[in-house]
Amino acid sequence: MSAEKLGIPAVAVITDRFEVSARAMAEANGRADYPFAVIAHPIAGNSDEELRAKAEVAVAQIIPLLTRRETS
Repeated sequence: MSAEKLGIPAVAVITDRFEVSARAMAEANGRADYPFAVIAHPIAGNSDEELRAKAEVAVAQIIPLLTRRETS
């Protein structure tokens, strides 16, 4: 959210286990609409293949969130 305050479009990448908490924090900071790319939990202990697959899921979400957003 700090980057957004500076006018730099940003997207947070979180795991599904923390989605409810992240959305609550965004709302508490006045940014209920803050974009998140949500990937499967956990990350720790994942193989390179698993991490690569999760990164691909994240990128597929991030690109439209950064390029199709209305700017304020």
